[in-house]
Amino acid sequence: MAENKDKIGYIVSGGLKESFHARLTVKAQDVQEGAFVVMENSNWRYYGLVTDIQLGATDPRFADEQTEERFPAHLAKALHGQTLYTNLEILPALMQDIGPDISSPDYKLWRMEHPEDPNPIPVKTVPPHHTPVSMAKPEHIAGIFGDPDKDGNFIIGYTREQGHPVCVNLDKFVQRSSGVFGATGTGKSFLTRLVLAGLMKHNQAAVLVLDMHNEYGFDDVASDTKKAVKGLKTLFKSGVRCVGLGAGSTIRGNQVDFNLEISTGDISTSDIETLSRELNLRETTPTILNALYGSFRDQWFAEFRGMNRDTVMYEDEKGKMKEKPADGSVAKWAMENGVNVMAAEALHDKLRRLFSQPYIVDNPAADSVAQIIQSLEAGKHVVLSFGEHESDLDYLLVSNLLTRKIRAAWEKKTNEFRTHGKAEPKPLIIVVEEAHKLLNREMAAQTTFATIARELRKYYVTLLIVDQRPSQIYDEVMSQLGTRISGWLGDDLDIQAVLSGLSGRDSLRGMLARLQPKEEVLLLGWGVPMPLPVRSRRYDEAFWKEMGGGKKSREENLKELGFGH
Repeated sequence: MAENKDKIGYIVSGGLKESFHARLTVKAQDVQEGAFVVMENSNWRYYGLVTDIQLGATDPRFADEQTEERFPAHLAKALHGQTLYTNLEILPALMQDIGPDISSPDYKLWRMEHPEDPNPIPVKTVPPHHTPVSMAKPEHIAGIFGDPDKDGNFIIGYTREQGHPVCVNLDKFVQRSSGVFGATGTGKSFLTRLVLAGLMKHNQAAVLVLDMHNEYGFDDVASDTKKAVKGLKTLFKSGVRCVGLGAGSTIRGNQVDFNLEISTGDISTSDIETLSRELNLRETTPTILNALYGSFRDQWFAEFRGMNRDTVMYEDEKGKMKEKPADGSVAKWAMENGVNVMAAEALHDKLRRLFSQPYIVDNPAADSVAQIIQSLEAGKHVVLSFGEHESDLDYLLVSNLLTRKIRAAWEKKTNEFRTHGKAEPKPLIIVVEEAHKLLNREMAAQTTFATIARELRKYYVTLLIVDQRPSQIYDEVMSQLGTRISGWLGDDLDIQAVLSGLSGRDSLRGMLARLQPKEEVLLLGWGVPMPLPVRSRRYDEAFWKEMGGGKKSREENLKELGFGH
C-alpha cells in the first residue's frame, strides 16, 4: 500500500543517451522541476532528477478543445483523464542493486553475500516499461547523500518539495578544490559562511579566509534584513584567529588577534609581475625586475623604493654646466646596469602605489606571515581581513604573496611526511573571494592559485573559490573543481561555466537559470553523488545554536522552510 501511495507515475520511454520519460498519475502541480525521484523494479533501484514537465494529448485536437466549458465537470474530468496527460523528463543519475524481493527464496543468499546494501553506481541500463516512479523518501536521500546524524555529513539544505535534509560529505569535500557561485545579491556570502562553519565544526581541515570585504570574522549586520549576523570568530572563539592587514588595524572597531605586515624582503619580482594589468606594466618590466634582483637580491624592493629621481649639475671639460643623475637615483642605477632609464623610471612611478602602502615595511615588528602559517599548521582557522586596504591591488599582492609562502611550507611538510615519516600535514582550504580577479585566463598562469587548483591537492592544499562571474575564471581551473554549489545565475556564459565537464549539463542548464534568487542552490560535481537543487539552510540563531553543540529537530527544519505550521 505504501508503494501505491507514494507512486507519482510510471516509465513510458527513454534511454541511456537521453532522459527517461514517465507518465504522471498525480496532478502536475504536485511535482516540481528538480524533484528527486526513485524508480524501483526487480533487483534495481534508479535515482533521477526531474528536469522537465511536459503536457501532452493522445490527439492534438483534445488539447485544443475546452471540454470543461462544453460538458459537466465530472464528464470533462473523465475525458481529460483519457485524452490529456503530463509527462516527466527524468535525468538518470544513479542505480543501486537492491537484490531479490524479500519474499523470494534467493533473498537470504543475496543478503549473506551483501551484508550491507551495495553502493549506488552510474546508470548502465534502463528500467523496464511501467516501472513505478515515486518521490524520494528520507532514507533514499540519506542513502545517497549521507545520514545527517553521522559525523562528517553536513546538512547543506533540504529538498524543495518535502524538506528532507540533504548532506555534503565534508571528508570528501576537502579532498578537491570547490566553488560557491551565484549572481550578485543571491546570498553567496551567507552560503559561504554556512559551508565554512560546517568545515570548522568538523575540524578536519584548517581554513584560511582571504576576507576582502571584512565579512566573515566578526559580527556584522545583514545588508538586506538589517539583522545581526554572527561572525566565525564569535561561533568558534579561540579556534579562529582574526588577522588585520597593517599595524594597528581594527575591523569595524574590533581588535584582531594580530596584524599582518609584509616585509619588503618577502616581496618577490614574480609578485610584482602578477600586478601587470592592475599597474599597467610594460613588456620591459620583467627585464628591469630581473636586473633589480641581480643588483640587490631579496632587498630589491626596499632599495628600489629608496631610490630618488634627483640630478646634479657638473662642469664638463669645456667649462659648460651640465646635468647628470645623482647618486642613489633610478637613472644612475639604470645606466650602471644597462637598463633603459626611461623604462626604469616609469616602473618606479607605477610602483609608488605600493611604495606608499603602510603595511609594507622594512622591519616588521613580528614575522606575521610565519604566524599565520604556524596557526594553520596547528589546525587553527585564520580570517585575514583587509580592513581599509580593499583595493584590487592590495588583494592581488597580499593574497598571492601569502599563498606562495603557504604553498612552499605545505610542499616541504608533505615531502618530509612522505620521505622521512614526519607528521602528516593538516589539510588546508584557502577561501578566495572575487576569484575571477586572480584566476582569469591572463592571471592564472602567473598566480599561485592556479597551481594550487591544478596540483596541490596531493600536498593537502585546496581552494574554495567564491565568485559571481564563473565564466571569467580560466576553464582549466574550473575543470579542477570538485564540489560546486551554485545559486541563481542569469548570464548564459556563467551557467555554462558552472556546468562545464558535467554529464547532463544541457538538462541542468534551465534548472540553474530558474532557481529562486535567494535560498535555493544547485549542488553539483564530484563532491556530491548526483546533482540536486535544494533550499539552502539559513544562517540564523538555530544554525548558530547547532554550531555551538545544539541540534535542530526535523520539525524545526520543516517549519523554517514553510512545510508546516
